[in-house]
Amino acid sequence: MPSKFFLFKYEEGDVISTRKKHPCGSNTWNLLRVGADCKLVCTGCERQMIVNRPQLEKMTAAVQRGSEIFK
Repeated sequence: MPSKFFLFKYEEGDVISTRKKHPCGSNTWNLLRVGADCKLVCTGCERQMIVNRPQLEKMTAAVQRGSEIFK
């Protein structure tokens, strides 16, 4: 069951580092849309993916917003 409070505050344009690598070898994603479902695009191969918010929380290792990095 998803928790009431989220670990990260996501915004459009954030760069997300994931725990596991994508098959193309990259582990960074650009966040295109935020909501109940979040849309991501891989920085390595430009593949797009839609994941729900709890799944995104689980796969996120760090969030980069501008020059700030949140872990």
